[in-house]
Amino acid sequence: MGSIPDPGELTELAQPSFDEFQRQTSLMTSCTLLWKELSDHFSSLEQDLLKKSEALKLKIRTLDNETKESLHELEKREVSIDGCVEIALENVEKHKEAALLALLKKDPQDDDENGEVDNGDGLVLKLKSFGLRMDASGLWGFIIGKKKELEALRSQMPLALADCVDPAKLVLEAISEVFPVDKRGEKSEKNNNDLGWACVLMLESLIPVVVDPVVGKSRPLVTPTVKKHAKEIAETWKASLEERGGIENVKTPDVHTFLQHLVTFGIVKKEDLDLYRKLVIGSAWRKQMPKLAVSLGLGNEMPDMIEELISKGQQLDAVHFTYEVGLVDRFPPVPLLKAFLKDARKVAASILEDPNNVGRAAYLASRKEQSALRAVIKCIEEYKLEAEFPPENLKKRLEQLEKIKTDKKKPAAVAPANKRTRTSNSNGGLMPPAKAGRLTNAYVSSFPAAPTFVRSPSHGQYPTALPPYPSPPHMYGSRSPPYAYSPEAAPSFAGSYPAPMNYPAYGSYGNGMAPTYQQAYYR
Repeated sequence: MGSIPDPGELTELAQPSFDEFQRQTSLMTSCTLLWKELSDHFSSLEQDLLKKSEALKLKIRTLDNETKESLHELEKREVSIDGCVEIALENVEKHKEAALLALLKKDPQDDDENGEVDNGDGLVLKLKSFGLRMDASGLWGFIIGKKKELEALRSQMPLALADCVDPAKLVLEAISEVFPVDKRGEKSEKNNNDLGWACVLMLESLIPVVVDPVVGKSRPLVTPTVKKHAKEIAETWKASLEERGGIENVKTPDVHTFLQHLVTFGIVKKEDLDLYRKLVIGSAWRKQMPKLAVSLGLGNEMPDMIEELISKGQQLDAVHFTYEVGLVDRFPPVPLLKAFLKDARKVAASILEDPNNVGRAAYLASRKEQSALRAVIKCIEEYKLEAEFPPENLKKRLEQLEKIKTDKKKPAAVAPANKRTRTSNSNGGLMPPAKAGRLTNAYVSSFPAAPTFVRSPSHGQYPTALPPYPSPPHMYGSRSPPYAYSPEAAPSFAGSYPAPMNYPAYGSYGNGMAPTYQQAYYR
């Protein structure tokens, strides 16, 4: 057997290799990095799981709260049904008695054939008389004849509808002449009149009348028959969209009436939210559209709708929507208003450069910029943005544009008609009569224009044709407006000046042909 070496005995150790040491060092470094990477990865997974867990817990608590609120609301609605029905029946009996008394009395329209009423009490009494008698056609005719008293109607209409036996039915019957389909006939002269304002007025006035006294606006007090009829009207209007040319071609007053109809009667459908959104975007410039959008259930889609309006260049409308839903921090109003003004100036500049509309280009461009300035100034004042966007410079610019417009409207000073005198020009020739300076539709060109000669209406008194009237050479190239020529001022020494080389000589005025430049002049 071999002997066991003594532990204390020194044995010869192998010489360590530098390459092996370097390999071991590299291996340890790789393991350390891999361990750190795996540790960070698992820590990230753990953090993500914690966040998702917290989000799920928050959603669960939110759903529990919403469920409790919904159950409480349903219980409240169920408990309040009997009380609301009793209130409605009492109102019906009270209004029925008032209606019977009104029918026995003299018709108030007999006292005033022209329908003139005093402001205040007189107006509301007139409206109540139609409501008590459920005279839908009479109420409609009275309202559309009082458009100038729109604010008074808006304040008094709910009071008048409150006395009706069935105000919802009265409103539907009243607006049925134009909504959902216009029944006035294509050949009617009144068919061109927009009566959407009257429909919206009555539908808005109906909301406080039919609101549930316990639950609120979420449950309008409307009979099942009337609500069913309101749904049929909404479906009829939607079906007529194809006949109107689609959503893009439907008139804004019709859109406003339809959306207000849905909100008033509480017949909004979730499956039609996409249609509602397109209609709101297409008529976003209407003042009531932001509120209607929220009432239609589009509150969650408001950020996307605002971005769509901005992309379409409707920054001003986007500002109104942002304030309605409280997204001012996400969509600051001042940059939007400045972008709106910048786009308006670009449009005005493009109008000025339009060669097909030179005559009215300056007027249209000025009008476009004025409209944009007024809208922005009004928006600044409405939302108290003076500190962020001072309107002083905008008001000065608006005054400048209005002053230019006023100066252009001032008539030029002309000589009286009974003092038509002819003075000699620098070349010894007689100048045309003062009547020639009274033409107002002169076409101003940037190129030199030759004088235009217009035959006088009284030229028939001359039996023979007059020789052409040559103009002095120095007048060609003048930018002054052409003047009218009258045979009364025809010189007797015509032909003393040679005709210019660049223009053909005019023929006789008695040949029945109008001068070439006359057509352009009256264009």
